[in-house]
Amino acid sequence: MNSCKFASKSKLPTKFGEFTISSFEEPCGKDHIALTIGDIQNEDTVMCRVHSECLTGDALHSLRCDCGPQLQAAMKMLAENKSGILLYLRQEGRGIGLVNKIRAYALQDQGHDTVQANEMLGFPADLREYNICLDILQHFNITSVNLLTNNPKKVSALEEVGISVAQRTSLHEGENEKNTEYLNTKRDKMGHLR
Repeated sequence: MNSCKFASKSKLPTKFGEFTISSFEEPCGKDHIALTIGDIQNEDTVMCRVHSECLTGDALHSLRCDCGPQLQAAMKMLAENKSGILLYLRQEGRGIGLVNKIRAYALQDQGHDTVQANEMLGFPADLREYNICLDILQHFNITSVNLLTNNPKKVSALEEVGISVAQRTSLHEGENEKNTEYLNTKRDKMGHLR
């Protein structure tokens, strides 16, 4: 298991409030960030969002997915809670990378769903890994979280690496006419809650 090490931190003012942004590096060179707000050191259970990078949704505001709205909703919830952490993991396209994600988009344009497209490219439906979450959360002395997610498999994955998920809070944001089938596929084939 590769360990993820703390690199640096800084203040990050946002439209939701002022966070602290901390960077972490894996030995392979891949980097990840954590946004924290409030006094998370003294909480038994910390509100937490684990968000995988989605350039198209997070930065380009694509309507093909619900990633960007979920990211913003999570930041807003953490700010309103005055405490919490958001892990932003660099695993674009459920772990297949940006170039392959665009290839998968092209297959979806031909009528295949997101799972079929990944499989046609030779990938499983989801390649994301969550062991790095343990390293990052341990850096902040967090052992128990209220996880903001609709994905029960993410709950299981975090628990498997040693993180206690004391609570799961739904995060339903970003559904639109362009991504209804995508969200249905996540529910029907990947077990996401809607």
